Amino acid sequence: MNLPNSLTVLRIILIPLFAVLLLLRMPNSDYLAAGVFLAAALTDSLDGYLARRWKQVTKLGIILDPIADKLLITAALISLVELARVPAWIAIVILGREFAVTGLRAFKAEEGIVIPASMLGKMKTFTQVVAVLLTILKPAMLHFTSLPLDQWFMYLAVIITLVSGVEYFLKFLRLTEEFQRPVS
Repeated sequence: MNLPNSLTVLRIILIPLFAVLLLLRMPNSDYLAAGVFLAAALTDSLDGYLARRWKQVTKLGIILDPIADKLLITAALISLVELARVPAWIAIVILGREFAVTGLRAFKAEEGIVIPASMLGKMKTFTQVVAVLLTILKPAMLHFTSLPLDQWFMYLAVIITLVSGVEYFLKFLRLTEEFQRPVS
């Protein structure tokens, strides 16, 4: 297994550790959970970068990387809902979009068509990661600011998540129309 795929597997392995640390409710467990979450999130950027740079993009990586991303965000949001730090509707909206887009991409992949990640998709991932980190660290941040930065970023993540979902849906429709057009 190459290094980029190993990083993806590491991200998957870190997910249960992250969730346990977050849900423990022990002193400093939020800091530890945030550190593990950040490490896992950084492997997402690093594995893709290395795979492209070293020309080690594999079918396993293409399939496993988005699954690892969805698992990380799913674990984070479900845990934060359990801790009453994120409203359930936010988790439902974000996770609903994630599964819908994954379904659209899988459907097109069956036809040999790849719908690549867009700039909005990358912004979506970034805002989700920042929103989760701010939400995990909110108790510690209250010493520095009373501004609800976690809530602002979570709402921004929801908006960008929905907009990027619409973008993927429109790409899907456009690709479906092009695929169904008669060849002249």
